[in-house]
Amino acid sequence: MIRPGHIIALAVLALLTLGTMMVASAGMRVAPLGVDGYTTEGITLKSILLSRNTAYTAAALVLLGVASRLPVRSLARASLGPGASRVSERGSLMLWGLMVGAMFAVVAVVYFPGIGHTVNGSSRWVRFGSFTFQPSEIAKWSLVAAVAWYAVARRDQMHSFVRGLLPVAIGSGLLVGLVAIEDLGTGVLMGAVVGVMLLASGARLWHLLMFVPPALAAVLALIVTSAYRARRILAFLDPFAYPETHGYHMIQSMIAIANGHGVGRGLRNGLQKFGYLPEDRTDFLFAVICEELGLLGAIIVAGLYAAILLAATRIIRREREPMLQLFGVGVTATIGLQALINMIVVTGLGPTKGIALPLLSAGGTGWMLTAACLGVLIAMDRAHMSEPEAAALDDEADDTLWEPSIA
Repeated sequence: MIRPGHIIALAVLALLTLGTMMVASAGMRVAPLGVDGYTTEGITLKSILLSRNTAYTAAALVLLGVASRLPVRSLARASLGPGASRVSERGSLMLWGLMVGAMFAVVAVVYFPGIGHTVNGSSRWVRFGSFTFQPSEIAKWSLVAAVAWYAVARRDQMHSFVRGLLPVAIGSGLLVGLVAIEDLGTGVLMGAVVGVMLLASGARLWHLLMFVPPALAAVLALIVTSAYRARRILAFLDPFAYPETHGYHMIQSMIAIANGHGVGRGLRNGLQKFGYLPEDRTDFLFAVICEELGLLGAIIVAGLYAAILLAATRIIRREREPMLQLFGVGVTATIGLQALINMIVVTGLGPTKGIALPLLSAGGTGWMLTAACLGVLIAMDRAHMSEPEAAALDDEADDTLWEPSIA
């Protein structure tokens, strides 16, 4: 019998395999041939197998497997302390502060001379030799785990604005703000996911809505004080008014999608990747998929994400450990919103943002951390099936998430 965990594992494998092939295809370049002509640097099975992305895929699958075998319920309970020794209110605040401080330090590393690496005008990367990664990726997933822990550790105070919601809002807001300075898209994503998790944890809706105006004001301030962000908004409103400058990116993406038609030009046969479409291996890989695999390829990609989200939702609804439920909500919201935002941007329905397509766009850190977090969901499914009564309860939804309060 196919379990939700099996569906997640198969969908992750399919996305990573497709991602490895499409990143290799998008990486094709025109190479000189003698004096009179040019040829393209083709891709072969050997070149794919020997590529760095294949190594990232293998590492991601290993992490998926390792995480799926973790005793997640024991770890979740141990993090709160045994029985009467559960973390106190003061202790939970101190630990929350330490978590935020650690994540803050990880993200702040990009500002250190000689460590931070600037790409396309933004200092989002850290380089060690030939290896680069985005600290914001680590912070993004760490924040999901930290918020899940905090909400359960202070479960009785989550209805209170001052004692429950305010500490997590301040800590999360500082971290999200630091990320948003250089990576507004990821910052907005992190803030939205935290909001979803807090609502699921029992925070009052009207309390959360109080943070919306200052959050929107902060986003607006980051846009108007940054010339390139303001230009992206103008390009979104009318890209064809700026065809050779800040509207170029969006126009080339739409051309790639239009060229794909129903079944696409075929793998490796896309044209926009040959110097026309910027960021074709990363943020705009979906446009390459649409051009080479057509509408069919786009539907397959969307279907794989939908399969992950539906399977994850089923696992979350049956989970009995509140912390794991909230962590699952955060993981599901992150992957779902990130994929949705990327597709909206690539199709021209939103302004250009540096949001990658999960498990598809080139990025070893993102692939590995996303796979590891999904592995935890698989471990939750395995824990459910190991219960003696699992077979009898298999078709029942055990909803233990707190009801969001709108009072």
